[in-house]
Amino acid sequence: MRVSVIGCGYLGAVHAASMAHLGHEVVGVDVDVAKVEQLAGGEAPFYEPGLPELLASSLATGRLRFTTDIAEAAGAQVHFVCVGTPQKKGEYAADLRYVDAAVQGLLPHLRPGDVVVGKSTVPVGTTERIAEEVTATQAGATVVWNPEFLREGFAVQDTLHPDRIVYGLPDGEAGARARELLDEVYATPIAEGIPVVVTDRATAQLVKVAANSFLATKISFINAMAELCEATGADVTQLADAIGYDARIGRRFLNAGLGFGGGCLPKDIRAFMARAGELGVDQALSFLREVDSINMRRRVRTVDLVREVCDGSIVGRRVAVLGAAFKPDSDDIRDSPALSVAAQMGLQGAHVVVTDPQALDNAERMWPDLRYAATADEAAKEADVVLLATEWPEYRDLDPEVFGQVVARKVIVDGRNVLDPVAWRRAGWVYRALGRP
Repeated sequence: MRVSVIGCGYLGAVHAASMAHLGHEVVGVDVDVAKVEQLAGGEAPFYEPGLPELLASSLATGRLRFTTDIAEAAGAQVHFVCVGTPQKKGEYAADLRYVDAAVQGLLPHLRPGDVVVGKSTVPVGTTERIAEEVTATQAGATVVWNPEFLREGFAVQDTLHPDRIVYGLPDGEAGARARELLDEVYATPIAEGIPVVVTDRATAQLVKVAANSFLATKISFINAMAELCEATGADVTQLADAIGYDARIGRRFLNAGLGFGGGCLPKDIRAFMARAGELGVDQALSFLREVDSINMRRRVRTVDLVREVCDGSIVGRRVAVLGAAFKPDSDDIRDSPALSVAAQMGLQGAHVVVTDPQALDNAERMWPDLRYAATADEAAKEADVVLLATEWPEYRDLDPEVFGQVVARKVIVDGRNVLDPVAWRRAGWVYRALGRP
């Protein structure tokens, strides 16, 4: 099957390589010349476990190629729109300029029977507007929505073996034909028994933002409980363990700490609120404002906690920050809690040194005023306090006895609640964490 993928950023690059791996003939299109050259050479322009190997194997088959010329998408039966939808500057709403540009670029190359498949996360109602534009130019083409559910660090697995596939289809013959094509595209995962949810386009557009909003709410809930635990002397980790046994709640994502960041959850819940306001139902999502507020308060509280362990002042104190990416197994620093806290401490007079296994280049470009080190030992040399801000395995597995020989003071703030406080205290460290006594 001939497939085009418009936009070869994080989502598009993984999707293009995965579609070729599944046996389709794929052309990936992007306006960024350097990115296209990297991908065509088998080099991933960002860190994602398993992607370099997938790119290499897919390119070797001859079924995958990349280009900057959208005209080369002509002839494909299915066109996936995988461009970014960032938050507008100064607003909560999503910026749809890249989606609109991708569709406008495709219009001259569509044929009757082609299917334009949106994968980008967009405000509900976007698909219907795009469908009007497409049918005005090529009445025989169909627009559907097929939201993505990729987790950074697991994107290849999530594309090749998703936990569900959602089709948002129009009514009638056009929808039936589009489903046939999508079933062919996803024949391999469907054969594995992956559930397929077939729904209308409005519902499909809501699935991703609703899922992200629920996840963000769960994370902020346990962080709100951490605030109560700090006020009462309770232990939020033990609290999470206890309520997590309830099958209705579950233990996953009940880890109190610095909160969420990245390029999806923060901007998606804000765009969701903005769209609800446009639809006149803003009160339905007013709770997301507090979810967002709790999340941001965790960053401020972390700085306060570092100040507390530094006897009330971080001015002139050397602080080692372990982690720059917003999560492990990624080099993504968008809205990174780790870098946000590091920058706040730097502005308040601390000598901050940041380290990360993969995200240092991105961090240095975005935050050039911070200092950086290649390893945890280098960052923590003569440190007054260490802050674990991103739960990379190499930081979780640090030996507190050995690591204690590097620092000036054995003081650690566990911003992710992933270390064993007993082991660290036994090694002579002052151990503090959000929501724990």
